[in-house]
Amino acid sequence: MARPHRGKGEGEAVTYELADDPLPRPDLPGTVIVARSRSETLDAVGMDLLGYAQACVRTFGDFHLALSGGSTPMPLYERLMYDPEFRAFPWRRTHLWIVDERCVPFDDERSNFGKIREVIVAHSDIPGEQVHPIEATRPDADVAYEAELKETLGWREKGQDRLDVVLLGMGTDGHTASLFPSTAALDERSRLVTFCRGPKVTPDRVTMTYRLLNGARVVMPLVCGADKAAMVQRIAARDGSLRELPIRGIEPVAGELRWFLDAEAAGG
Repeated sequence: MARPHRGKGEGEAVTYELADDPLPRPDLPGTVIVARSRSETLDAVGMDLLGYAQACVRTFGDFHLALSGGSTPMPLYERLMYDPEFRAFPWRRTHLWIVDERCVPFDDERSNFGKIREVIVAHSDIPGEQVHPIEATRPDADVAYEAELKETLGWREKGQDRLDVVLLGMGTDGHTASLFPSTAALDERSRLVTFCRGPKVTPDRVTMTYRLLNGARVVMPLVCGADKAAMVQRIAARDGSLRELPIRGIEPVAGELRWFLDAEAAGG
C-alpha cells in the first residue's frame, strides 16, 4: 500500500511509504501508485496536485491545471476545498481548464464545468479571469477554446507554454477525456481541441486531443472501483489497439504519466 506523506517544507515533493502488505501493481506505462482505499487514493492525488501547484508557482508564477468531470474525481475536488491539508493550494495563481465538456448549458446537470464551478470556483479564491470553461454549445467551441489556450499559455516562455497537470479519468470502455473508441477524435493530430461525435456519444462533446494532453508536464489518470479492474488489466497486458482503448494513446512526450489506483481497480 502506498501512503502519501508531505515533506516538512511547503511545496516539497510528496513521498510514498510502502507498507508491509504491498498491493498488486499493474504493469501500466509510467508510475503506478496504488492505495488500499478510494479515500487514500484521493489523498495521494491531492498531495501530488498540491506539490506540483506550489512548485509551478515558484518556477513560473502560475499553475495551469486541467480537470476532468465524472463521479470519480468529484470527491477529490470537494476534499481540496474542505480538508485543512490543502489550504495552501495556490488557487489565486491557478488557471483552471476543463479537459472535456458535453454540448449542454452549464446549468445542465450533465455539464462537467457546472459541477466543478459549484465545488471549486464558488468556494476558492481563484480569480474569475483564470477560470476557463468550454462553451460547448457554440458551433465553434473547439476553435474558440484552442485559441484561448494558445493565448493564455503564450504568456510563458517558449517550451514552458503547456499545461502543467492534467487529471484524467477512465471509463469501463477504456475512453478518457471525451476520446471514445472508434471515433474520429482519436485521429486528430494537428488540433489541440476537437469535437467528439458518434453513435455512442450522446450528447456531442468537446475534448482536448492527444496532442494537447500528451504535451502536458504531468498527466494523472485517476481510476477507482472494481468495475475498472478488467480494463486496467487489459491496458497492462497491451490488449487492444488505441482505437479500441483510447486511454492507451496517453503517452506524454516530455512529461510524466502517474497512475493513481485504488486496490479494487488494481485487482487487489
